[in-house]
Order: sequence, then structure tokens, then C-alpha cells
Amino acid sequence: MDLFTAINIIVLLGLLFVLYWMQKKHVSFSKRVLTGLGIGIVFGVALQLIYQPASDTITQTNDWFGIVGSGYVKLLQMIVMPLVFISIVAAFTRLKKSTNLGKISGLVIGTLLLTTAIAAAIGIASTVGFDLKAIDVNTSDAEVARGQELEERLTDVQSTTVPQKILEFLPTNPFQDLTGARPTSTIAVVIFAAFVGVAYLGVRRKHPEQADFFQKIVESLHSIVMRIVTLVLRLTPYGILALMARTVAGSDFNAIATLGKFVIASYVALIAMFLVHLLILAIMGLSPKQYVKKVMPVLVFAFTSRTSAGTLPLNVDAQRNKLGVPESIANFSASFGITIGQNGCAGIYPAMLAVMIAPSQGIDPLSPSFLSTLILVVMVSSFGVAGVGGGATFASLIVLSTMNLPVALAGVLISIEPLIDMGRTAVNVSGSMVSGLVTSRSLGELDTKKYRSDDVSSESTAV
Repeated sequence: MDLFTAINIIVLLGLLFVLYWMQKKHVSFSKRVLTGLGIGIVFGVALQLIYQPASDTITQTNDWFGIVGSGYVKLLQMIVMPLVFISIVAAFTRLKKSTNLGKISGLVIGTLLLTTAIAAAIGIASTVGFDLKAIDVNTSDAEVARGQELEERLTDVQSTTVPQKILEFLPTNPFQDLTGARPTSTIAVVIFAAFVGVAYLGVRRKHPEQADFFQKIVESLHSIVMRIVTLVLRLTPYGILALMARTVAGSDFNAIATLGKFVIASYVALIAMFLVHLLILAIMGLSPKQYVKKVMPVLVFAFTSRTSAGTLPLNVDAQRNKLGVPESIANFSASFGITIGQNGCAGIYPAMLAVMIAPSQGIDPLSPSFLSTLILVVMVSSFGVAGVGGGATFASLIVLSTMNLPVALAGVLISIEPLIDMGRTAVNVSGSMVSGLVTSRSLGELDTKKYRSDDVSSESTAV
């Protein structure tokens, strides 16, 4: 470790102490999160101005910053699978009417797929509006190499048939899936938890005493898991500060400037999709202003961390304790939203790439047949997209290969991938929360009093 790296670490520790002091002064959780974001950006820009992004000092500094930033993300990922499993089983044990299961699942998945179709249409419109074309994108050696690597991965994607992809959702070994070993592990855990829940409902009808005993075990485990969630969420402001500083300090602003038109078009599409989320809530009779105010800390973390899966604990917490969504619906929408219908990664991004590439293959990207096929393919391919960094690239591989388009462009854009992925992840998480709100509102189970309340604290974050 050189002297400059040591100084940077000391400065980071000082900034983290500022957040700790704010916590001791009982500053609200939301303000501490936003403060961490702001300080992280300023610190990252300062490091950019003092050192070169590719310098050894920045590399070593970011490596040490990862103990706080990446360490926090790993702690969140640690509790994702236990939280998904026990929360869904608990939702069954607390369910009064089993007939609601089909309605909840159908409305959640339907909303996710519908918003993904809208996201694809917005991505197409933004690409056409900014006149983005693949032939106008400049490439470097690293980007060309990345494109060749994706071409090789394409063989694996194409060799998997649709029935095989569906079979991958099923939990052959639920204990393996609890480790998150596969891209579809989250869906597999949801399915396994649903089987456990349905079995519980059957036992409850025939052997109520045994069912009561099982329910007590589940409630105890649920309390323990939620307590772990609380302990981890308390670290959110510190994690966001370190993650933001690390991201900004290590960003290649020259590459961002070169591909700036695509970055701007992407964020125009992402902002437009977020406005669609607010419009949907307004149509459902819910205040968009209240929604933004209550979910901002969740979206800030999603933006900073670039992981939908890691954001799941905050997602569930915000839906339950701030938005008034029943626990069963919050668990389903947040869990399904990790790998199904991700509006940013599986909706906007693949659609933009497809429209950019189409002219180079002699295809009219505005033809009704191409547009309708593309939107349908985007919807279907959104199943099973991993909710971690890189999910958008995997979704693009599936969409482009299905549309018989070359995939190299996804590798060409690697230099600006982190910057765009931040916005995509925030939109993904927002889409899952909107699906929970739409579902609970449609079923008449939304606690509108809690939603309209100005209290933005929660059980887990009121620390």
C-alpha cells in the first residue's frame, strides 16, 4: 500500500464517521442514505481529479473501499435466499384464503410482463429518436475482445431450447438453489417455498395441531431472518458512500464521453419508464409523490449497488412498512421481480440494441412485424434474468440471438456498462414495487392509510 492509498482510506474512514455521528444524532435514515450518496459522488470526483482512473493508487484505493462497499452488498446477498424462502413460506402460513394465491401470482407476473413490454417500446422510441445505429459506435481493442467473447457465449444460449429453459426454473436440488448456484436459483427457491406452503395448507386442513406447530417454527425463523435483515440494513448509508466513491473514482469518463449519445438515450428511456411507473400508480389512485418519497432510499441503493437481488431486503421492507403492501404480496413481487420482467435490464436495454443493429442487417427497425416480434421476444426472454450485475448482457444475448442479430454490440458498450447499469437496476426495483402496489390495490388489500402517511420510517430502518 502506498502513502496516497493510505491517505484515501483515512479520508473514507473520516467520512464514514460523519454518517455514524448523524446516526447518533437520530438523523432520519433517508437523509443519511442521500448524504452518503452525495458524499460518495464528491469524494469519487475528487479522486478522479487528483489521480488517473487507471492508476495504481486508484486501483489499490478501490480495492480497500470494496471492504465497505462490496462487503455490504455481499451481506445483503447473504440474506437474499433465506429471506425469499422463509418469507414466502410465512406468507402461506399467514394466508387466510388459499384462493388468493393464484390471483396474487397472476397479477404480479402479469404486471411485470406488461411493464416490460412498455419498457421495450420506450427503449425502441428512444433509440429511434436519438438516431442510434451500431455502425456509428467506435470500438477499442478491449471492446472488440468482449464482443468476440459474447459471440462464444451465444453458442451456449442458442443450444438451450425453450423447454430446457423452462425446466431450469424447477428446483432439482433446492439446497443447491439456496446457495444461488444458478441464474434461475431465485425462481427455483420461490417454487420450492410455494410447494412447502401448499403442503402446509393441506396439513392444516387434515392435521391442524401439526400445522400449528410448523407455523410456530416458521414464525420463529421469520423473526430471526428479519432481525438479520435489520442488522444489515443499518449499514446502508456506509455501503452507499463507499460504493459511490469507488464507482465514480474508477469510471472512464473518456469512454463515457465517446459513447455519450447512447448514455443519454438510455437515461432518457429509463426516466421515461420511471414516469410510466408513476402514471400507473396515479391511475390506480395512488400518489406518485408519496411513492417517490418513501422508496427513494431503496432506489438510491439499487442505483449505487447495481444489484436487484441485493436490494431485495430493502424492497420488501419498503413495501411492507412504508407503502402498506401486505407481506405475502410484497414477498412475491420482490422475489419474482429479481428474475422476471426487469424493466431496465430485460426491457429497455435489449430493445435498444436490437433496433441499433437491425439496419446493419438490412432490416427496417420500424416495420410493424419487426417491432411486434421484438416486444414479444423481450417479454418472453425476461424470464430468468439474473438480478445481479451482468443480467442485462445475458438478456441481450437471448433477445439478439432469437431475432437472428449479431451480439457483438453488447461487448462494444462494456466501457459504459456500469454507468447505465446503475439506472437500469433502479428501474428494475421500481418495477417490482409497482407490481406489488398494483396487485394489492387490485385485490383491495393495500393499507392506503399507511401509504398516504407522511411517516417514511420503517421497522427495519428506523435506527
